[in-house]
Amino acid sequence: MASEMSDKLYEVLLEKGFPEELCREIAYQYMKTDYTATRMLGYLYRLTCPSEEMVVDEMLAILEDCKMFREKSESEKAQAAITKMYNEGL
Repeated sequence: MASEMSDKLYEVLLEKGFPEELCREIAYQYMKTDYTATRMLGYLYRLTCPSEEMVVDEMLAILEDCKMFREKSESEKAQAAITKMYNEGL
């Protein structure tokens, strides 16, 4: 189920004149969390006439940031477990 922000993103993309299929793909396939949709909305609100390429490029940048954050978080958890093992033993 799509988030409320994804619905808003879909509407804003349509208002900016993008094809319905592209709007649906971006809002409901890729920017489906409140966080990613909100970031994309912020980007769209700053621009008056973004091109499809600009929007897709921003979408990819947002997704890459999310991926890097997830990987960093996983790495920190793994490092904490290793440190605990060294300090407390098996």
